[in-house]
Amino acid sequence: MEENITPKEEHTPQFKHVKAYENLDFLNSPAARTIRVHCEMLEPYYRLYPYSIRKTLVFFGSARTLPKIDAEEALAREHRKVKELPLTEAERKLRIAAAERNVANSHYYEMARRLAYDLTKWSEEHFSNPADRYYICSGGGPGIMEAANRGAYEAGGKSLGLGINLPFEQKPNPFITPELDFEFRYFFVRKYWFLYLAHALVAFPGGFGTMDELFEMLTLIQTRKTPKKIPIVLFGREFWEKIINFDVFVELGYISPEDLELFRYFDTVEDAREYIIREVMSDMVSTEKFPTRKDAEDTLHPHHLDPRRTHGGFRTI
Repeated sequence: MEENITPKEEHTPQFKHVKAYENLDFLNSPAARTIRVHCEMLEPYYRLYPYSIRKTLVFFGSARTLPKIDAEEALAREHRKVKELPLTEAERKLRIAAAERNVANSHYYEMARRLAYDLTKWSEEHFSNPADRYYICSGGGPGIMEAANRGAYEAGGKSLGLGINLPFEQKPNPFITPELDFEFRYFFVRKYWFLYLAHALVAFPGGFGTMDELFEMLTLIQTRKTPKKIPIVLFGREFWEKIINFDVFVELGYISPEDLELFRYFDTVEDAREYIIREVMSDMVSTEKFPTRKDAEDTLHPHHLDPRRTHGGFRTI
């Protein structure tokens, strides 16, 4: 007589039953894209709430800008390499010129570092309540982003890094406050978080990413999609006027003359620092006069993430 075989004993592929929200194959599939987007919108709330972080000073700029000492060491290495490698004279000059350019640009790293340091020190000393403080926020990567987080770290303050998953260049810098180190998959959600908390923007010289973020901010402010008054600092006047001729936009009628007031050029840390402090403090005064205005941004304490109303995961601060 044949032995009875139960369904469990049949030679069928093994399948482990798993809850939908624990099924990583599903969650990483195209079908779950809206769920991933929703997670990236909400998870920062969950992590920021315990620290009462509601206001940021956002730094943009090139990921390729090196600290002065690193740039100088790299230049010295290039001088040695070009003597050892079988290069043409043109190739040698090209490599040395690139390294010299990095040294010339390194002062932007040091200025971003100093500005972030000064603003963090001012915020820590001026506001005793963490919810009233202004926190440095960067894109989380190297270059100017690292300089901003580094300055805040050296001043003894917390800072945010809103990183993005890229196949090259982007990796978290070591100066971000670990619990405030974010990595986004979607650029548009990352931009949302840049703007949502921002009370000032400092744009240092950079490439496509810097231009994208700057013009996104300018557009949202110009079209009044955000009611907040956000001062925009373009650091390094020579660079910005060489790269973008905003006056031509006005001459051709593509923007209004008053749109040029949405940003200011600065070349020194001291002037930029005083301007940012003056602007954010004046905005605080105007906001306090009209605390119930209907167009005000909602503050960062959603009731469903209140640790007194949830079961999970908040640390004691």
